[in-house]
Amino acid sequence: MSRILVLDDEAILRDAIAEALRRAGHAVDAFDSGRPALDAFAQGGVDLVISDFRMPGMDGVSVLEEAKRLAPDVPFIIVTAHGTVETAVGAMKKGAYDFIIKPFKLEELEALVTRALEHRSLTVENEVLRARVSESETDSVWSAATRDVYQLLERAAQSDATVLISGESGTGKEVAARTLHRLSKRRAAPFLCVNCAALSAGLLESELFGHEKGAFTGADRLRKGRFELADGGTLLLDEVSEIDPGLQAKLLRVLQERAFERVGSSQTRRADVRVVATTNRDLPTEVEKGRFRQDLYYRLNVLPVRMKPLRERRDEIPLLAEHFLKKHRKALSRGAMNRLCGYDWPGNVRELGNVIERAAVLSPGDEISGEMIAPWLEGPARAPEATVGVALEDVERRVIEENLKANGGNREKTARVLGITSRTLRDKLKRWGVA
Repeated sequence: MSRILVLDDEAILRDAIAEALRRAGHAVDAFDSGRPALDAFAQGGVDLVISDFRMPGMDGVSVLEEAKRLAPDVPFIIVTAHGTVETAVGAMKKGAYDFIIKPFKLEELEALVTRALEHRSLTVENEVLRARVSESETDSVWSAATRDVYQLLERAAQSDATVLISGESGTGKEVAARTLHRLSKRRAAPFLCVNCAALSAGLLESELFGHEKGAFTGADRLRKGRFELADGGTLLLDEVSEIDPGLQAKLLRVLQERAFERVGSSQTRRADVRVVATTNRDLPTEVEKGRFRQDLYYRLNVLPVRMKPLRERRDEIPLLAEHFLKKHRKALSRGAMNRLCGYDWPGNVRELGNVIERAAVLSPGDEISGEMIAPWLEGPARAPEATVGVALEDVERRVIEENLKANGGNREKTARVLGITSRTLRDKLKRWGVA
């Protein structure tokens, strides 16, 4: 059953349209002016709007523009008279699905409504298919790489407990959160994300809990928060450690009681939301320093998941590199792959993806060479692992030779990376008889 809003200041026509659509099995809300209709539209859950063009106060085009700003995917049908057909065509350029000219048969309007709802259904299905394609591509990496984390997410997905995903920037925390949602029983419900580090305390409170019209300067309409919008689904609090201490108390209450109030309202609302939080900070240390509430940390850390940095899972680098290369139809040479595997990746998976993208775009041939990517890997290569019982000079020589190799034999760059002068490097190489 679809929910349809009907706007017309002529009561006879408005009631006739509403009754016909109800008989067709739709839920209909009828209005005689634009503003109350938009207030209802802002609550969400609307599948179609039918509006007369000429109305006192806000005309149909004004209602259209406001509705498209709130929810651009909801189709809009304009009802117009013969003398305003040109204006109705202009409305279509602003996003209206179609228009119908008075007088019309109710059967004609019902057929137009059916087409509009089918159009919206196809649009939603296409978005879901695109999301599934993206998920299947991600699965191809998860299935062979980070398998232990994937298995942990599979187990966590069976419950509704709060999950805290920690790890350095670029390790794939958001990908893990989306995977968790997709594996859970909530997969058909919304997955919403809030970047806690990008918003001030006031804006973040409104973003999370919503606000009433007039709650503060600039609040010219009611707005639902992410907890309401994610009802039945999953809400990701990205970089949760950046939340202002004052707002942490309100978040704690939501996690404990699943209850909250919009900004400017005393009415308590409830939402069935599974919360997933991510952080690139050490939260126990933040708690010790008084920057993060201890009780909130315990409430978030029910099911902890740690995303290891890429330098701790080097065996995944070839798999990830091939994954990022898929859409470019290019290959990595053995030398390029060796360089990728020997680099420490301070930017983790995100940095690896950027390097592969850059190399694929700039490479003139079908194969990406090690020499091409060497300048972008400025950090030192991995230090030798077995050093116990080895002379200090031998360790020093191995470190220098590995860095020379990683930098394509460029002595100036190698000296800069090692923090020594070019002359010092030259003298050492001469003493070891290295050409």
